[in-house]
Amino acid sequence: MKILGIDYGRKKIGLAISDGLLAEPYKVISTRSTEEVLKKVEQVVEVEQVERVVLGISEGKMAEEIKEFGKKLGEKLKISVIFQDETLSTQQAVELSIKAGIKRKKRKELEDAYSAALILQSYLDS
Repeated sequence: MKILGIDYGRKKIGLAISDGLLAEPYKVISTRSTEEVLKKVEQVVEVEQVERVVLGISEGKMAEEIKEFGKKLGEKLKISVIFQDETLSTQQAVELSIKAGIKRKKRKELEDAYSAALILQSYLDS
């Protein structure tokens, strides 16, 4: 079963994909509107034949916005959306990419996808 991990942000959204065992960074999409993001995620779900979505969430001011996005996503795609704690995922993604020797520019481009992969892997490991 393929699972899509999402690190939601107001400017960029990181995506990761998994076959059920290991999560891999997939891509980063820019956000202009919720509708545009929903369409882009829907395309990924169709192309990759995703059966479940794991959406990162943390306590704080973004929590309600993320819950609302998750609700809209579930309604549009008609698949299960699971919320997974994303606390410190971005910080961990940066640290891991530095250790891996990824150059700063590339690191900034893919930071959100790496965060999504960490969120998804955390779900898979739980």
